[in-house]
Amino acid sequence: MRVLVVEDEQVLAGLVADGLRRHGMAVDIAYDGAAALERLAADDYDVLVLDRDLPEVHGDDVCRQVVAKGAAVRILMLTASGAVNQRVQGLGLGADDYLAKPFAYAELVARVQALGRRRAAALPPVLECYGITLDGPRRQAFRDSRYLALSRKEFAVLEVLMQARGAVVTTEELLERAWDENTDPFTTVVKVTISKLRAKLGEPSVITTVPGGYRL
Repeated sequence: MRVLVVEDEQVLAGLVADGLRRHGMAVDIAYDGAAALERLAADDYDVLVLDRDLPEVHGDDVCRQVVAKGAAVRILMLTASGAVNQRVQGLGLGADDYLAKPFAYAELVARVQALGRRRAAALPPVLECYGITLDGPRRQAFRDSRYLALSRKEFAVLEVLMQARGAVVTTEELLERAWDENTDPFTTVVKVTISKLRAKLGEPSVITTVPGGYRL
């Protein structure tokens, strides 16, 4: 899952991003509304964690523009006010969910995961194929009941491949969905991660290399 966190308080933005990354998400950060719109125009995100009170372009206006363009990204709006009228107003702008500060990180993570599943509504939270069971919310994976001790990136790559349901996933798509924007597009990190993932999955091998990418 790829997430954009938009928060002008840089320390909080970093903490939120780190918390989401610990759950295997690829996270980028923007510190104002104008930068957020630039990133949203350039990259495809699953979830937008959007602070409401932003400099440059207000969070409300960011939300309006995203919704007006018909973007598929799901929006979780953050605000310092938990008043009912504020929540109603935020949801009325087109946000999918609303969370008041201060918040528990466990709840934030759960809400982001839920929104990510809603973007791909046909996919259940627990994926299964070839004897592999991948439980997204619990960050657990098994093959033939054998627990797989996967790294965050290995888990993320396996999740993308399983969500594709046999379709080819390009190297570029894996970079976009499992890594953040700072990853060198010419790096071999995808190839290395796939190699380690194959070793942990064991035999028979289920990840096939095809021209330009991979598939299960």
